[in-house]
Amino acid sequence: MLVEWASMYHRPMDGSSPTVAAFILAGGKSTRMGADKAFLMLDGRTLLERALELAHSTAPAVRIVGNAAKFSPFDLVVEDLFPNCGPLGGIHAALRASNAELNLILAVDTPFVPAPLLQYLIMRASASPATTATVPRTNGGWQPLCAIYRREFADAAEQSLRAGRYKIDALFAAHTQAIEEEELITAGFSAKMFRNLNTREELEAAKTQDVSC
Repeated sequence: MLVEWASMYHRPMDGSSPTVAAFILAGGKSTRMGADKAFLMLDGRTLLERALELAHSTAPAVRIVGNAAKFSPFDLVVEDLFPNCGPLGGIHAALRASNAELNLILAVDTPFVPAPLLQYLIMRASASPATTATVPRTNGGWQPLCAIYRREFADAAEQSLRAGRYKIDALFAAHTQAIEEEELITAGFSAKMFRNLNTREELEAAKTQDVSC
């Protein structure tokens, strides 16, 4: 039940609270959407506004990963150190800019993700200091853009980026903690929360659904 683990949130074994930062991968213009996903409207707010509200409810420090000229009016911004390398470049930039122990990475186009899920991931990550990433895995696939990373993950990310390898999943090996779908369901969550918006049709369908965070 959610109540059972909620009492453990932000409470490591020594009783202290882990330092947490949140980073929103804002991305750029989507060819299928024909516009920046960050500025698409859903339920009276842009996807960026929704993501910022969610992130600020979860972490004391929040930054947007993207173009500073475009996103600095909305919050603090981190720009890619390896431009045009996809989400892995954004994760790397976030971790290099962070002083936090735990770092939440969240894609701007995942409006179905609720705050309790992020809190659950932070709790699981704080209880596993030997892991560099805590990542949900549903239907056999990783969810790297709704996950918790320690700063050390940036080293593996940079090595991969310099080698021209941009797939995030390839970096999830020995030091990754997988949060399997069965665990998520037991904790009261649904794999459907990771659904993102890639097309105009998906955006229109989302407008008729409950996407409250």
